[in-house]
Amino acid sequence: QVRLVEYGGGSVQSGGSLRVSCAVSGYLGRIYCMAWFRQAPGKEREGVAVIDHYGSTAVADSVKGRFTIAQDGAKSTLFLRMNSLKPEDTAMYYCAADVTNSDCENYNIWGQGTQVTVSS
Repeated sequence: QVRLVEYGGGSVQSGGSLRVSCAVSGYLGRIYCMAWFRQAPGKEREGVAVIDHYGSTAVADSVKGRFTIAQDGAKSTLFLRMNSLKPEDTAMYYCAADVTNSDCENYNIWGQGTQVTVSS
């Protein structure tokens, strides 16, 4: 059974940096894509960054130039490096996996989330 566990969230001042991580375990098949999403109170869930099994990445315009997604060599941990954080980055951050295909549109496995709070 696949398990995604996020960690590394916390509180930081505006302009600061933080790295959140997601440990991947229990899956024996192919994970086509992994992504970070976030959801702030009262707002819809937003896709932040994605990485496919080839290592190609993409980030949302709202975080471009500030956030970077990466995996370790064994693909057992997903990272999101967040620089120049802004108060509007405050949200619960979730990692998700798409084990369906390489379209990166069907995230059917989710972690429990880690909170990131940015103070002004």
